[in-house]
Amino acid sequence: MQRVQSASVIAIASLFAAAGTTVQAADVSEYWQDPANPTQEAYVEVPMPEGFQVIINELEGPVFANADGMTLYSWPLKDLRNGDTGDRKDGVSNCTDHVYTESSGLMSPYPAGLLLPDLENRPSCVDIWPPVIAAEGAEPVGKWKLVEREDGSQQWTYDGYPLYTSVLDEKPGDANGGQKIQDANDGPAIRKPVGPPPNVPPSFAVVQMANGRLLVDFDGFSVYSWDGDDVNKSNCYGDCLRDWEPVLAPETAQSQGEWTIIERSPGIKQWSFRGKPLYTYIDDPRTRALFGSDVPGWHNVYTQRLPAPPSAFTVQAAHLGHVLADSRGHTVYLYNCADDAIDQLACDHPDTPQVYRLTICGGLDVERCNRTFPPVMAAEGAKSDSQIWSVIYIDEEGRTAQPEDVDALRVWAFRDRPVYTFAGDLKPGDSEGDAWGEFNGYRNGFKAFWLRDDFLDNAFSR
Repeated sequence: MQRVQSASVIAIASLFAAAGTTVQAADVSEYWQDPANPTQEAYVEVPMPEGFQVIINELEGPVFANADGMTLYSWPLKDLRNGDTGDRKDGVSNCTDHVYTESSGLMSPYPAGLLLPDLENRPSCVDIWPPVIAAEGAEPVGKWKLVEREDGSQQWTYDGYPLYTSVLDEKPGDANGGQKIQDANDGPAIRKPVGPPPNVPPSFAVVQMANGRLLVDFDGFSVYSWDGDDVNKSNCYGDCLRDWEPVLAPETAQSQGEWTIIERSPGIKQWSFRGKPLYTYIDDPRTRALFGSDVPGWHNVYTQRLPAPPSAFTVQAAHLGHVLADSRGHTVYLYNCADDAIDQLACDHPDTPQVYRLTICGGLDVERCNRTFPPVMAAEGAKSDSQIWSVIYIDEEGRTAQPEDVDALRVWAFRDRPVYTFAGDLKPGDSEGDAWGEFNGYRNGFKAFWLRDDFLDNAFSR
Protein backbone atom coordinates (compact mmCIF):
# COMPACT_ATOMS: atom_id res chain seq x y z
CA MET A 1 0.00 0.00 0.00
CA GLN A 2 1.32 3.46 -0.93
CA ARG A 3 2.44 5.54 2.00
CA VAL A 4 2.21 9.33 2.22
CA GLN A 5 5.36 11.32 2.92
CA SER A 6 6.30 12.24 6.47
CA ALA A 7 5.74 15.91 5.63
CA SER A 8 2.04 15.17 5.28
CA VAL A 9 2.06 13.71 8.78
CA ILE A 10 3.26 17.04 10.10
CA ALA A 11 0.42 18.76 8.24
CA ILE A 12 -2.11 16.26 9.59
CA ALA A 13 -0.84 16.74 13.14
CA SER A 14 -1.08 20.52 12.75
CA LEU A 15 -4.67 20.17 11.54
CA PHE A 16 -5.58 17.97 14.50
CA ALA A 17 -3.96 20.34 16.98
CA ALA A 18 -5.92 23.39 15.77
CA ALA A 19 -8.30 23.01 18.65
CA GLY A 20 -9.19 26.57 19.65
CA THR A 21 -10.60 27.19 23.10
CA THR A 22 -12.40 24.59 25.15
CA VAL A 23 -16.15 24.75 24.67
CA GLN A 24 -18.77 24.67 27.38
CA ALA A 25 -19.43 21.01 28.15
CA ALA A 26 -22.74 19.44 29.00
CA ASP A 27 -23.49 18.46 32.59
CA VAL A 28 -21.48 15.29 33.29
CA SER A 29 -22.48 14.70 36.89
CA GLU A 30 -24.60 11.71 35.83
CA TYR A 31 -21.86 9.99 33.87
CA TRP A 32 -18.62 9.50 35.77
CA GLN A 33 -17.39 7.91 38.95
CA ASP A 34 -17.20 10.38 41.83
CA PRO A 35 -13.46 10.56 42.60
CA ALA A 36 -14.27 11.60 46.17
CA ASN A 37 -16.51 8.58 46.70
CA PRO A 38 -15.53 5.82 44.27
CA THR A 39 -17.64 2.68 44.34
CA GLN A 40 -17.26 -0.78 42.87
CA GLU A 41 -19.90 -3.33 42.06
CA ALA A 42 -20.43 -6.02 44.66
CA TYR A 43 -20.60 -9.53 43.27
CA VAL A 44 -21.67 -12.99 44.34
CA GLU A 45 -18.71 -15.09 45.40
CA VAL A 46 -19.08 -18.23 43.31
CA PRO A 47 -16.92 -21.35 43.63
CA MET A 48 -13.79 -21.11 41.45
CA PRO A 49 -11.04 -23.57 40.59
CA GLU A 50 -7.61 -22.95 42.03
CA GLY A 51 -5.64 -20.37 40.08
CA PHE A 52 -8.50 -18.02 39.23
CA GLN A 53 -9.62 -14.75 40.77
CA VAL A 54 -12.04 -11.85 40.36
CA ILE A 55 -10.72 -8.42 39.30
CA ILE A 56 -12.79 -5.23 39.07
CA ASN A 57 -12.60 -3.75 35.56
CA GLU A 58 -13.36 -0.05 35.16
CA LEU A 59 -16.02 -0.62 32.48
CA GLU A 60 -17.16 -4.22 32.84
CA GLY A 61 -17.22 -4.43 36.63
CA PRO A 62 -16.18 -7.74 38.27
CA VAL A 63 -14.54 -10.11 35.77
CA PHE A 64 -12.85 -13.48 36.12
CA ALA A 65 -9.08 -13.53 35.64
CA ASN A 66 -6.34 -16.14 35.67
CA ALA A 67 -3.52 -16.27 38.20
CA ASP A 68 -1.67 -13.52 36.28
CA GLY A 69 -4.67 -11.21 36.40
CA MET A 70 -5.56 -11.59 32.71
CA THR A 71 -9.29 -11.22 32.00
CA LEU A 72 -11.23 -14.28 30.83
CA TYR A 73 -13.56 -14.09 27.81
CA SER A 74 -16.24 -16.16 26.14
CA TRP A 75 -17.34 -16.12 22.51
CA PRO A 76 -21.07 -16.87 22.59
CA LEU A 77 -22.87 -17.65 19.35
CA LYS A 78 -25.00 -14.62 18.72
CA ASP A 79 -27.69 -15.92 16.40
CA LEU A 80 -28.01 -18.02 13.30
CA ARG A 81 -27.89 -14.95 11.06
CA ASN A 82 -24.15 -14.92 11.61
CA GLY A 83 -23.88 -18.60 10.71
CA ASP A 84 -22.18 -21.16 12.88
CA THR A 85 -19.76 -18.60 14.29
CA GLY A 86 -18.92 -18.35 17.95
CA ASP A 87 -19.27 -21.01 20.62
CA ARG A 88 -22.55 -22.68 21.42
CA LYS A 89 -23.47 -23.24 25.04
CA ASP A 90 -22.37 -26.87 24.91
CA GLY A 91 -18.72 -26.47 25.85
CA VAL A 92 -17.34 -27.11 22.35
CA SER A 93 -14.77 -24.53 21.21
CA ASN A 94 -14.86 -23.23 17.63
CA CYS A 95 -11.67 -21.24 18.17
CA THR A 96 -8.92 -23.38 16.58
CA ASP A 97 -5.41 -23.08 15.15
CA HIS A 98 -6.74 -23.03 11.57
CA VAL A 99 -5.63 -19.94 9.60
CA TYR A 100 -8.46 -18.77 7.39
CA THR A 101 -7.61 -17.26 4.01
CA GLU A 102 -11.04 -16.49 2.50
CA SER A 103 -14.20 -14.67 3.53
CA SER A 104 -17.00 -16.89 4.78
CA GLY A 105 -19.99 -15.12 3.23
CA LEU A 106 -21.65 -14.82 6.65
CA MET A 107 -21.42 -11.03 6.83
CA SER A 108 -22.86 -9.47 3.66
CA PRO A 109 -21.81 -7.46 1.61
CA TYR A 110 -18.76 -9.76 1.49
CA PRO A 111 -19.42 -12.85 -0.64
CA ALA A 112 -17.71 -16.09 0.25
CA GLY A 113 -14.32 -16.76 -1.32
CA LEU A 114 -12.73 -13.30 -1.20
CA LEU A 115 -9.09 -13.36 -0.11
CA LEU A 116 -8.58 -11.85 3.32
CA PRO A 117 -5.98 -9.06 3.73
CA ASP A 118 -2.49 -9.47 5.21
CA LEU A 119 -2.51 -13.24 4.66
CA GLU A 120 1.24 -13.51 5.19
CA ASN A 121 0.73 -12.29 8.76
CA ARG A 122 -2.77 -13.54 9.49
CA PRO A 123 -2.96 -15.32 12.85
CA SER A 124 -5.23 -18.16 13.85
CA CYS A 125 -8.00 -17.76 16.40
CA VAL A 126 -5.95 -19.36 19.18
CA ASP A 127 -3.04 -17.02 18.42
CA ILE A 128 -5.27 -14.08 19.39
CA TRP A 129 -7.50 -15.90 21.87
CA PRO A 130 -5.42 -18.45 23.80
CA PRO A 131 -7.72 -21.09 25.32
CA VAL A 132 -7.67 -21.30 29.10
CA ILE A 133 -6.12 -24.74 29.52
CA ALA A 134 -6.60 -26.65 32.75
CA ALA A 135 -3.69 -28.09 34.68
CA GLU A 136 -3.40 -31.85 34.84
CA GLY A 137 -5.73 -33.29 37.44
CA ALA A 138 -8.03 -30.24 37.53
CA GLU A 139 -11.59 -30.94 38.66
CA PRO A 140 -14.82 -29.13 37.75
CA VAL A 141 -16.20 -26.70 40.35
CA GLY A 142 -19.73 -25.24 40.24
CA LYS A 143 -20.33 -23.70 36.80
CA TRP A 144 -16.67 -24.27 35.91
CA LYS A 145 -16.42 -27.35 33.70
CA LEU A 146 -13.85 -28.95 31.43
CA VAL A 147 -14.09 -29.73 27.72
CA GLU A 148 -11.59 -31.64 25.61
CA ARG A 149 -10.08 -29.78 22.66
CA GLU A 150 -9.05 -31.40 19.38
CA ASP A 151 -5.45 -31.66 20.58
CA GLY A 152 -6.52 -33.57 23.69
CA SER A 153 -5.97 -30.70 26.14
CA GLN A 154 -8.66 -29.79 28.67
CA GLN A 155 -10.15 -26.28 28.36
CA TRP A 156 -12.06 -24.51 31.11
CA THR A 157 -15.63 -23.45 30.45
CA TYR A 158 -17.92 -21.29 32.56
CA ASP A 159 -21.69 -21.63 32.36
CA GLY A 160 -21.27 -23.76 29.23
CA TYR A 161 -19.00 -21.43 27.24
CA PRO A 162 -15.27 -22.09 26.64
CA LEU A 163 -12.92 -19.52 28.17
CA TYR A 164 -10.06 -17.58 26.56
CA THR A 165 -7.61 -14.82 27.35
CA SER A 166 -6.72 -12.02 24.90
CA VAL A 167 -3.27 -11.12 23.58
CA LEU A 168 -4.41 -7.47 23.67
CA ASP A 169 -4.44 -7.48 27.48
CA GLU A 170 -1.04 -6.51 28.83
CA LYS A 171 -1.60 -6.01 32.55
CA PRO A 172 -4.02 -7.12 35.26
CA GLY A 173 -7.40 -5.47 34.94
CA ASP A 174 -7.19 -4.90 31.18
CA ALA A 175 -10.24 -5.88 29.13
CA ASN A 176 -8.99 -4.71 25.74
CA GLY A 177 -10.22 -7.94 24.18
CA GLY A 178 -13.75 -6.58 24.41
CA GLN A 179 -14.20 -5.43 20.84
CA LYS A 180 -16.55 -2.51 21.37
CA ILE A 181 -19.04 -1.01 23.79
CA GLN A 182 -22.03 -1.99 21.66
CA ASP A 183 -23.44 -5.35 20.69
CA ALA A 184 -25.82 -4.61 17.83
CA ASN A 185 -27.92 -6.97 15.78
CA ASP A 186 -25.89 -6.24 12.64
CA GLY A 187 -22.55 -6.80 14.36
CA PRO A 188 -20.47 -9.97 14.59
CA ALA A 189 -20.40 -12.50 17.41
CA ILE A 190 -18.11 -10.57 19.71
CA ARG A 191 -15.93 -11.75 22.58
CA LYS A 192 -17.16 -10.73 26.01
CA PRO A 193 -15.46 -10.56 29.41
CA VAL A 194 -16.89 -13.15 31.81
CA GLY A 195 -17.54 -12.49 35.47
CA PRO A 196 -19.54 -13.52 38.52
CA PRO A 197 -23.16 -12.39 38.88
CA PRO A 198 -23.74 -8.99 40.52
CA ASN A 199 -24.83 -9.12 44.14
CA VAL A 200 -28.34 -7.73 43.68
CA PRO A 201 -31.69 -9.08 44.92
CA PRO A 202 -33.72 -11.21 42.47
CA SER A 203 -35.95 -8.20 41.75
CA PHE A 204 -33.06 -6.40 40.01
CA ALA A 205 -30.46 -6.79 37.28
CA VAL A 206 -27.37 -4.91 36.13
CA VAL A 207 -26.86 -3.95 32.47
CA GLN A 208 -23.72 -2.65 30.81
CA MET A 209 -23.88 0.92 29.54
CA ALA A 210 -21.25 3.11 27.89
CA ASN A 211 -20.63 4.92 31.16
CA GLY A 212 -21.05 2.15 33.70
CA ARG A 213 -23.20 -0.57 35.20
CA LEU A 214 -26.85 0.51 35.28
CA LEU A 215 -29.31 -0.87 37.83
CA VAL A 216 -32.69 -1.95 36.41
CA ASP A 217 -35.72 -3.78 37.78
CA PHE A 218 -36.71 -7.32 36.80
CA ASP A 219 -38.59 -5.97 33.75
CA GLY A 220 -35.52 -4.07 32.58
CA PHE A 221 -36.77 -0.59 33.48
CA SER A 222 -34.32 1.89 34.96
CA VAL A 223 -34.22 2.46 38.69
CA TYR A 224 -33.85 5.97 40.13
CA SER A 225 -33.02 7.75 43.37
CA TRP A 226 -34.13 11.18 44.61
CA ASP A 227 -32.18 13.94 46.33
CA GLY A 228 -35.29 14.77 48.37
CA ASP A 229 -35.08 11.52 50.33
CA ASP A 230 -33.21 11.06 53.59
CA VAL A 231 -30.87 8.15 54.21
CA ASN A 232 -32.97 4.99 54.03
CA LYS A 233 -36.16 7.07 54.33
CA SER A 234 -38.54 7.93 51.50
CA ASN A 235 -40.12 11.38 51.32
CA CYS A 236 -41.91 10.66 48.02
CA TYR A 237 -45.64 10.82 48.83
CA GLY A 238 -48.70 12.62 47.47
CA ASP A 239 -48.02 14.40 44.17
CA CYS A 240 -44.58 12.76 43.90
CA LEU A 241 -46.25 9.40 43.32
CA ARG A 242 -47.94 10.62 40.14
CA ASP A 243 -44.61 10.31 38.33
CA TRP A 244 -42.59 7.93 40.48
CA GLU A 245 -43.37 4.41 41.61
CA PRO A 246 -41.52 3.01 44.64
CA VAL A 247 -39.76 -0.28 44.01
CA LEU A 248 -41.52 -2.41 46.57
CA ALA A 249 -39.87 -5.31 48.36
CA PRO A 250 -41.63 -8.60 49.08
CA GLU A 251 -42.62 -9.37 52.63
CA THR A 252 -39.86 -11.97 52.99
CA ALA A 253 -37.05 -9.69 51.72
CA GLN A 254 -34.17 -9.02 54.11
CA SER A 255 -31.62 -6.21 54.32
CA GLN A 256 -28.12 -7.31 53.33
CA GLY A 257 -24.90 -5.52 52.46
CA GLU A 258 -25.65 -2.40 50.39
CA TRP A 259 -29.35 -3.26 50.28
CA THR A 260 -31.82 -2.08 52.93
CA ILE A 261 -35.53 -2.72 53.41
CA ILE A 262 -37.38 0.41 54.51
CA GLU A 263 -41.03 0.67 55.58
CA ARG A 264 -43.06 3.24 53.63
CA SER A 265 -46.17 2.60 55.66
CA PRO A 266 -47.27 -0.25 57.92
CA GLY A 267 -46.73 -3.48 55.98
CA ILE A 268 -45.46 -1.73 52.80
CA LYS A 269 -41.73 -2.25 52.23
CA GLN A 270 -39.44 -0.51 49.75
CA TRP A 271 -35.94 -1.29 48.46
CA SER A 272 -33.09 1.08 49.28
CA PHE A 273 -29.59 0.83 47.74
CA ARG A 274 -26.58 2.47 49.38
CA GLY A 275 -28.96 4.46 51.55
CA LYS A 276 -31.11 5.68 48.62
CA PRO A 277 -34.75 4.54 48.33
CA LEU A 278 -35.45 3.26 44.81
CA TYR A 279 -38.14 4.16 42.27
CA THR A 280 -39.08 3.68 38.64
CA TYR A 281 -40.22 6.56 36.42
CA ILE A 282 -43.80 6.15 35.23
CA ASP A 283 -43.10 8.10 32.00
CA ASP A 284 -40.12 6.00 30.91
CA PRO A 285 -41.12 4.81 27.41
CA ARG A 286 -38.76 1.84 27.27
CA THR A 287 -36.32 -0.24 29.26
CA ARG A 288 -32.85 1.01 30.25
CA ALA A 289 -33.97 4.61 29.78
CA LEU A 290 -32.28 7.72 31.17
CA PHE A 291 -35.24 10.09 30.82
CA GLY A 292 -36.02 10.19 34.52
CA SER A 293 -32.65 11.78 35.23
CA ASP A 294 -33.84 14.86 33.30
CA VAL A 295 -36.16 15.63 36.21
CA PRO A 296 -34.27 17.88 38.67
CA GLY A 297 -33.09 15.97 41.71
CA TRP A 298 -33.61 12.50 40.20
CA HIS A 299 -30.80 10.16 39.12
CA ASN A 300 -30.28 6.82 37.44
CA VAL A 301 -28.64 4.37 39.81
CA TYR A 302 -25.38 2.60 38.94
CA THR A 303 -23.59 -0.15 40.80
CA GLN A 304 -20.36 1.18 39.29
CA ARG A 305 -19.61 4.09 36.97
CA LEU A 306 -16.78 4.63 34.50
CA PRO A 307 -13.98 6.93 35.67
CA ALA A 308 -13.97 10.30 33.95
CA PRO A 309 -12.04 10.47 30.66
CA PRO A 310 -8.87 12.56 30.45
CA SER A 311 -9.29 16.33 30.77
CA ALA A 312 -8.77 16.69 27.01
CA PHE A 313 -12.36 15.50 26.50
CA THR A 314 -15.75 17.13 27.03
CA VAL A 315 -19.38 16.02 26.85
CA GLN A 316 -21.65 17.70 24.31
CA ALA A 317 -25.37 17.77 23.65
CA ALA A 318 -26.05 16.24 20.23
CA HIS A 319 -29.31 15.86 18.31
CA LEU A 320 -29.99 12.44 19.85
CA GLY A 321 -28.45 12.81 23.28
CA HIS A 322 -24.99 13.32 24.78
CA VAL A 323 -21.71 12.40 23.11
CA LEU A 324 -18.12 12.36 24.24
CA ALA A 325 -16.18 15.10 22.44
CA ASP A 326 -12.69 16.53 22.14
CA SER A 327 -11.62 19.90 23.60
CA ARG A 328 -13.26 21.74 20.68
CA GLY A 329 -16.54 20.01 21.32
CA HIS A 330 -16.21 17.84 18.23
CA THR A 331 -17.85 14.43 18.63
CA VAL A 332 -15.53 11.49 19.31
CA TYR A 333 -15.99 8.27 17.31
CA LEU A 334 -15.12 4.64 17.92
CA TYR A 335 -14.24 2.36 15.01
CA ASN A 336 -15.88 -1.09 14.89
CA CYS A 337 -14.62 -3.95 12.76
CA ALA A 338 -14.57 -7.74 12.55
CA ASP A 339 -13.47 -9.61 9.45
CA ASP A 340 -15.65 -12.07 7.55
CA ALA A 341 -13.73 -15.26 8.29
CA ILE A 342 -15.33 -17.98 10.41
CA ASP A 343 -13.33 -16.86 13.44
CA GLN A 344 -14.34 -13.20 12.91
CA LEU A 345 -11.12 -11.73 14.24
CA ALA A 346 -11.21 -8.06 15.19
CA CYS A 347 -9.82 -5.50 12.75
CA ASP A 348 -10.35 -2.40 14.89
CA HIS A 349 -6.98 -2.39 16.69
CA PRO A 350 -3.64 -0.92 15.51
CA ASP A 351 -2.12 -4.42 15.56
CA THR A 352 -4.76 -5.71 13.11
CA PRO A 353 -5.15 -5.14 9.32
CA GLN A 354 -5.97 -1.51 8.53
CA VAL A 355 -7.35 -2.11 5.02
CA TYR A 356 -10.94 -2.28 6.30
CA ARG A 357 -10.80 1.11 8.00
CA LEU A 358 -8.86 2.75 5.19
CA THR A 359 -11.48 1.54 2.72
CA ILE A 360 -14.39 2.87 4.76
CA CYS A 361 -12.94 6.29 5.56
CA GLY A 362 -10.86 6.98 2.44
CA GLY A 363 -11.32 4.43 -0.32
CA LEU A 364 -7.82 3.09 0.53
CA ASP A 365 -6.39 6.63 0.24
CA VAL A 366 -4.47 7.10 3.49
CA GLU A 367 -4.36 10.87 3.31
CA ARG A 368 -8.06 11.13 2.54
CA CYS A 369 -8.87 8.77 5.40
CA ASN A 370 -6.87 10.85 7.85
CA ARG A 371 -8.66 13.99 6.70
CA THR A 372 -12.11 12.40 6.99
CA PHE A 373 -11.69 10.67 10.37
CA PRO A 374 -8.58 12.12 12.04
CA PRO A 375 -7.46 10.48 15.29
CA VAL A 376 -7.67 12.63 18.41
CA MET A 377 -4.15 13.84 19.09
CA ALA A 378 -2.73 13.72 22.63
CA ALA A 379 -0.62 16.64 23.79
CA GLU A 380 2.95 16.02 24.81
CA GLY A 381 2.97 14.94 28.43
CA ALA A 382 -0.75 14.13 28.46
CA LYS A 383 -1.66 11.01 30.41
CA SER A 384 -4.64 9.18 31.74
CA ASP A 385 -5.50 8.32 35.32
CA SER A 386 -7.84 5.61 34.04
CA GLN A 387 -6.77 2.17 32.84
CA ILE A 388 -9.35 2.18 30.07
CA TRP A 389 -7.91 5.34 28.46
CA SER A 390 -4.31 5.59 27.24
CA VAL A 391 -1.94 7.45 24.94
CA ILE A 392 -0.56 5.32 22.11
CA TYR A 393 1.55 5.85 18.99
CA ILE A 394 0.36 4.95 15.50
CA ASP A 395 1.76 5.54 12.03
CA GLU A 396 -0.15 7.36 9.29
CA GLU A 397 -1.87 4.13 8.23
CA GLY A 398 -3.08 3.51 11.78
CA ARG A 399 -0.67 0.71 12.72
CA THR A 400 1.17 0.55 16.02
CA ALA A 401 4.31 2.72 15.97
CA GLN A 402 7.15 3.59 18.30
CA PRO A 403 7.61 7.10 19.75
CA GLU A 404 10.89 7.53 17.90
CA ASP A 405 9.42 6.67 14.49
CA VAL A 406 9.48 9.65 12.11
CA ASP A 407 5.82 9.14 11.14
CA ALA A 408 4.55 8.41 14.65
CA LEU A 409 1.35 10.16 15.78
CA ARG A 410 0.64 10.46 19.50
CA VAL A 411 -3.09 9.79 19.92
CA TRP A 412 -5.71 9.06 22.54
CA ALA A 413 -7.03 5.51 22.74
CA PHE A 414 -10.04 3.89 24.41
CA ARG A 415 -9.49 0.20 25.19
CA ASP A 416 -6.17 0.50 23.38
CA ARG A 417 -7.90 1.64 20.15
CA PRO A 418 -7.57 5.15 18.69
CA VAL A 419 -10.57 7.46 18.88
CA TYR A 420 -11.44 9.84 16.06
CA THR A 421 -13.33 12.98 15.10
CA PHE A 422 -15.15 13.57 11.79
CA ALA A 423 -14.33 16.30 9.27
CA GLY A 424 -18.02 16.83 8.53
CA ASP A 425 -18.80 17.92 12.10
CA LEU A 426 -18.63 21.71 11.97
CA LYS A 427 -19.75 22.69 15.46
CA PRO A 428 -20.04 21.20 18.95
CA GLY A 429 -22.70 18.51 19.12
CA ASP A 430 -22.63 17.63 15.41
CA SER A 431 -22.48 13.86 14.93
CA GLU A 432 -22.73 13.48 11.16
CA GLY A 433 -20.16 10.68 11.13
CA ASP A 434 -22.30 8.37 13.26
CA ALA A 435 -23.20 5.07 11.51
CA TRP A 436 -20.59 5.73 8.79
CA GLY A 437 -19.81 2.37 7.23
CA GLU A 438 -21.33 -1.04 6.67
CA PHE A 439 -24.62 -1.85 8.40
CA ASN A 440 -24.73 1.52 10.18
CA GLY A 441 -21.13 1.16 11.28
CA TYR A 442 -21.68 -1.92 13.42
CA ARG A 443 -19.73 -4.39 11.26
CA ASN A 444 -17.14 -2.09 9.74
CA GLY A 445 -17.43 1.59 10.43
CA PHE A 446 -17.60 4.47 12.85
CA LYS A 447 -20.04 5.07 15.69
CA ALA A 448 -20.27 8.20 17.79
CA PHE A 449 -19.17 7.70 21.38
CA TRP A 450 -22.68 8.01 22.72
CA LEU A 451 -23.05 8.45 26.45
CA ARG A 452 -26.75 8.89 26.00
CA ASP A 453 -28.82 8.27 22.90
CA ASP A 454 -32.53 8.61 23.59
CA PHE A 455 -33.68 7.10 20.31
CA LEU A 456 -31.31 4.52 18.82
CA ASP A 457 -29.94 2.91 22.00
CA ASN A 458 -26.33 3.43 20.85
CA ALA A 459 -25.20 4.01 24.42
CA PHE A 460 -25.98 0.41 25.30
CA SER A 461 -23.20 -2.10 25.53
CA ARG A 462 -25.33 -5.25 25.74
